[in-house]
Amino acid sequence: CIGQAGFMPLWCLGAQRKGMVIFMKKIVFLPLDERPCNVKFPLTLFNSETMQVVVPTQLGDKKTPADVAALEEFLRTECTNADGLVISLDMLLYGGLVPSRLHQLPENELLCRLDILRALHMQNPSLRIFAFHCIMRCPTYSSADEEPDYYGVYGADIHALGVARHKAQQGEDGACEAVRKLEAKIPPKALEDYLTRRMGNLTMNLAGLSLVEEGVVEFLSVPQDDAAPLGFTAMDQAQVRLAVRKKKVQDKVLIYPGADEQGMTLLARMRNMLEGRRPAVYVEYASVGAPLVVPQFEDRPLGETVRCQLAAAGCRQAAPELADFILAVTAPPAGIVGAAVQPRLNLDYDVRRSLTPFFGELCFWMDAGKPVSVCDNAYCNGGDLELLSMLDASGRLMRVAGYAGWNTSANTIGTAIAEGVRYLYEGVDARFLDFLALRYVEDCGYDAVVRQSVTSEDLPAMGFDYFNAGEAEGEVAACVARRLRKFIQEEMSSVASHIVLECVRLPWRRMFELDLDVRYTAP
Repeated sequence: CIGQAGFMPLWCLGAQRKGMVIFMKKIVFLPLDERPCNVKFPLTLFNSETMQVVVPTQLGDKKTPADVAALEEFLRTECTNADGLVISLDMLLYGGLVPSRLHQLPENELLCRLDILRALHMQNPSLRIFAFHCIMRCPTYSSADEEPDYYGVYGADIHALGVARHKAQQGEDGACEAVRKLEAKIPPKALEDYLTRRMGNLTMNLAGLSLVEEGVVEFLSVPQDDAAPLGFTAMDQAQVRLAVRKKKVQDKVLIYPGADEQGMTLLARMRNMLEGRRPAVYVEYASVGAPLVVPQFEDRPLGETVRCQLAAAGCRQAAPELADFILAVTAPPAGIVGAAVQPRLNLDYDVRRSLTPFFGELCFWMDAGKPVSVCDNAYCNGGDLELLSMLDASGRLMRVAGYAGWNTSANTIGTAIAEGVRYLYEGVDARFLDFLALRYVEDCGYDAVVRQSVTSEDLPAMGFDYFNAGEAEGEVAACVARRLRKFIQEEMSSVASHIVLECVRLPWRRMFELDLDVRYTAP
């Protein structure tokens, strides 16, 4: 339904649950960008009869920023009678995640955009505000797909320069000479543009902390998109951490790897806050060494990120017998690789990771009535096909309390935790089954198999490539749909007759992300 100012949906007076009248809470949500993972996933999980989630209808398009003036109007209108606000500061400041890497906005204008949160707090003092604000990334590779044009030529050099400067800052021998050589390779105007934007964005990261210090923002997460132990992003992180200490807001700010899962994470935190609960979670690892592995695109051991993600979602770790749900983590102890290369027959995946006893533990907990949400981060950018096969063969695909196996390890962790939280309060319903089926089809079917096969076997004949897949719902999308239907029949045979693939779109007209409508028709 369409609410005030042309936005959707609004509120409801109350809902009936277990014979009691539960007054619906209204939560306003401003996502990171318009992609399904940032809008559709959070809405599917948390828009319910007890927590109505309100989102803008217009959110930009990749490098085209959203209309921030319209977003401010949306916030002023919808937050008047709202109970909570979950907000991406990247969307509020820059009009989206990718625009945050491209803008030429002056500092005073950006600071004025942050003032809207102070105004909302004054307008509605009872409004609970949870915010997230990314530290600007610095990819290791040269590509202008999501960065400025010059990054397509000099991106790897800019990343290397950040690493060299970081090493020089630490006094490492030879680092200063490496800095000089790299600076000589990069055009001065390009480097000035990049560093000026980085400094401006860091200034906004620090300004966001002031909102926490003032009590305007109750909780702030600072995710690192494509993190690394050394480089520009790591140096910015150090500045943010120092400011957190100086402002003494350590109990209200968390800094850890992630980005696209943040909407789900903070909506899970909001739901837990509204319920007055802090769910207990037991983490079951497939390998004893998994907590110490540093996943691709991240800067710390996996176990540390899991702890931060649980805390950000308003959960806590506990012993299995005390846990509200189990978070089952599939990662190996080392050497995490891309899902497209599996099966990965080596020591890390097949000897130092014991998938069979791990799966046995999951079955035990499920049979005992304990919810199990599967964090399938054995590979990056796709699910573990062996685990999928085991779930399918045992008839347990639709018995888990959640499944995620997409993009980075941090993205997967946050999604699986959010699913577990949602399951606690809503249980199994049509939305849950649809989302669970979607995750298998997208994370295992598309990410791990179909994306690679279409890119290598079909796109050349069509005249397209990975970064140019034509129209959002064109012939490439149709090809993806055909291959996904075949995958469902062959690899998800236990539930294939109940899965309906209704729509396939390529929202950014490239192969990386997909927009799927999947419906599960319960037997």
